[in-house]
Amino acid sequence: MLSKRFLLLKGYNQLKHSLRTQTQNIHGEKWDLFAAVCLERKPVVTAELNDLEKEYKQLMSDMHFENSLKSNFELRHEAEVKNLTILKQGGEIDDKEITLKQTAQDLEDLWSTEAKEFKAEDRVTDADRNNDLKSLDRKLDKHLVFVLNQKVGDKKLYLLPQGIRKDGETLRQSAERILKDSVGTELKAQIYGNAPCGFYKYRYPSQVKNEKNSVGAKVFIYFARYLKGQPPQKNLDYKWLDRNELQKAFLPKYNSSIKQFLIDE
Repeated sequence: MLSKRFLLLKGYNQLKHSLRTQTQNIHGEKWDLFAAVCLERKPVVTAELNDLEKEYKQLMSDMHFENSLKSNFELRHEAEVKNLTILKQGGEIDDKEITLKQTAQDLEDLWSTEAKEFKAEDRVTDADRNNDLKSLDRKLDKHLVFVLNQKVGDKKLYLLPQGIRKDGETLRQSAERILKDSVGTELKAQIYGNAPCGFYKYRYPSQVKNEKNSVGAKVFIYFARYLKGQPPQKNLDYKWLDRNELQKAFLPKYNSSIKQFLIDE
């Protein structure tokens, strides 16, 4: 019985070693591990309503008006008009119902004047008019993503801030360090979660492969929300882009990986 168990165990170890050797042969390529951060600014104002939304809003407003009861102000206004009519006809009214200082009509006229003088802030900002891609004041009704001009191989591309993981760091720690190195200390952001929300990999050109002794980069992407502050304007080539602009700025495969965890607009 013991010899059978010994033979089974020996056979299992041989099979395990064989599988491990095959795995090393298949996956023997060395890849660099990178962390990246998708830093997003949420919309500041609501998006403009489309035609269907406008029709629905008007429908709900009409239904609310038809089914609503009169407010205290409307009841007061009707009572004052009724009392004024009685006084004009020479009748008498209860002194308690007389408003001496300011009637409901006076208030309505005052509010109407204030409403006419009020001017809503323009949704189109100076940054929109000047097409200032570095400004956070542009496209206030859109989600904007921070992209940084970085060198990849012999090319310079606009990408999410990324960098290689250092020994001893977790990917989350690498993401925090890379974000700080990219946007400086003035900009504040919150990274969500210890696990990445996206992934992308690319192979190095032949020359870079030989220099780094590595096949390519595996990029683990973390999501971060913009809180406040500004990145340094000088000596930093960056942009804040919406979804359509990202599609034009990114390579197709890279954009396909990023858009999987971004909300469509």
